[in-house]
Amino acid sequence: MAVESKYEPKDMVFRHLGPTGLKVSILSLGGWLTYGGTQKGNIVKECLQAAWDHGVNTFDTAEVYANGQSELEMGSALKELAWPRDEYVLITKVFFGTGRKEPNTRGLSKKHVVEGLKSSLARLQQPYVDVVFAHRPDYATPMKEIVEGFTQAIRNLNLAYYWGTSEWSAVQIMEATQIAEKFNLIAPIAEQPQYNAFHRERFEVEYAPLFDQFKYGTTIWSPLASGLLTGKYNDGIPEGSRFHNHKDFFDSKIKQLESPEGKAQIEKVKKLTTVAEKLGGSASQLALAWAAKNENVSTVILGATKPEQIVDNCKALSVLAKLTPEYMEEIEQILENKPAGPSKFGRERRIVNEKRRRAKL
Repeated sequence: MAVESKYEPKDMVFRHLGPTGLKVSILSLGGWLTYGGTQKGNIVKECLQAAWDHGVNTFDTAEVYANGQSELEMGSALKELAWPRDEYVLITKVFFGTGRKEPNTRGLSKKHVVEGLKSSLARLQQPYVDVVFAHRPDYATPMKEIVEGFTQAIRNLNLAYYWGTSEWSAVQIMEATQIAEKFNLIAPIAEQPQYNAFHRERFEVEYAPLFDQFKYGTTIWSPLASGLLTGKYNDGIPEGSRFHNHKDFFDSKIKQLESPEGKAQIEKVKKLTTVAEKLGGSASQLALAWAAKNENVSTVILGATKPEQIVDNCKALSVLAKLTPEYMEEIEQILENKPAGPSKFGRERRIVNEKRRRAKL
């Protein structure tokens, strides 16, 4: 019996997740600090549906988000929406646990990788996730055991198709990959790092060799710098904003807004808003488009408390289409923070365009 499709890609852009054949929407929807926390019940389903209606096929959560409540809320919403399972990509993450006191309910031991993922699937009401991320590196567990744990979850237990890393160093990712190759285990395929116009160094410099050598994928978080790039904090902290709702969590960033560096960033946001207006968009849409413009970004994770935010964020696609090299250079002149990579001493390898070369023959 044929399964009726419920998905329409609209004008969404898709990219492969790293070296895999899996395609993810360039914009995805995540549950951090929202679903299961400030947002529960029908509003979660409405947000997922709004994303789906605009071509989003990728959804991200984690065991630690609201101590498991995010997975519960998103799982219930997915069950009610009843989309064909082969039409969407689901991501979760293990490491932090859900706040329980027993020491084996967190970290990246084989026990927690497998049992933590099983618990996540029970909350999500899913037989598997497409990708499971190691939410942080575990300095207490040997790297070989970590890679063995994720290999077991994928190869032997069919709990996921792929695994990745989140906020790991390039050296740690390289070590995991080399161990996988040496012992016939499954290597990670993507990193979930913070990346935005104000936070660039690790992504653009440290991870560069991973992109070159392994085509490593990325599912980036905080593309709006926790809302700073939207312009909403230009004149203080408005009620209902992320900084207002999570004052303790963002305490250091709130204090930073009053520092010379914070005030300088706000001035840059005001200038970026002018560029966004020339492109027919908002500061938020420009920030999302700027991040998506980087070819090493597989998907940009959105955070939203209401459907209207998702609809507005998806308009970043039209801004992305207009981001010419000239506009990108104008943005660089405003940001003045492009990381300087290591010197290549004039030995950079250049790939010759084969068609162009043949045309000259």
